Amino acid sequence: MITITLLGVRMVFLTQLPKEQLIAQLENGVILMLLGMGTVFVFLTLLVFLTKGLSALVRKFFPQKSPAVVQRPAAAAVAVGTASDAEVAAAIVAAFVKSKE
Repeated sequence: MITITLLGVRMVFLTQLPKEQLIAQLENGVILMLLGMGTVFVFLTLLVFLTKGLSALVRKFFPQKSPAVVQRPAAAAVAVGTASDAEVAAAIVAAFVKSKE
């Protein structure tokens, strides 16, 4: 078996390992991968259900109050839109000319 020593760490390549040891390491790797993925899946699933439950609990004990609708008089609504089309067009032309300077 050929080994390489790099900074005091002995490296053995996969092709140099005996077949039984290689299969054992691959099995251990797959088991470790499945355990890790299972742990993450369980944690994220638990997180989703806890978040939904806490949200429902907050909505039950602290309901959101609807904002009061304030009615404006019709005269105030008309007073806001007093600019005529000619004034708007003049403002647009003035802004366009100013941007070309």
